[in-house]
Amino acid sequence: MDRFPPVIRLGATEADKSRAKGEKRMQFALMIYHTPEEFDMRKNDYSDPHLGAWRAYYKALVAAGVYVGANALEVPETGTTLRVKEGKRRVQDGPYADTKEQLAGFIILELPSVDAALEWAARCPGASLGAVEVRPVAPEAMRRGFTGE
Repeated sequence: MDRFPPVIRLGATEADKSRAKGEKRMQFALMIYHTPEEFDMRKNDYSDPHLGAWRAYYKALVAAGVYVGANALEVPETGTTLRVKEGKRRVQDGPYADTKEQLAGFIILELPSVDAALEWAARCPGASLGAVEVRPVAPEAMRRGFTGE
């Protein structure tokens, strides 16, 4: 057992503070769903307020020390769905599901709880126009599936 408490540096992020307290952290995927109108907003000028909100959100995630990674996806029409049935490949161009909102991207955050993930999801600009699904990342399933360990 340490004789001294963990050091929390000045300007420490919430992530730094929770690590110092020994809180367990896990990763969450924030899956952002856009309407066709929001996909079109990606073409707007960089001075667009909605794009500015995304930049501010990214900066806040990084400043809080919870950002792991993210990426946007192309429009649904560029997708291709593959199924293998009875040994035959069946390929369908376009989106997997014919719905109003389509998966537009994802953000991976490292946080202490699903409640914290929901707080960040509520701040996400995508939540105001589309939807944000929060789901824990399953590293154990990935490890077992790929390595058999």
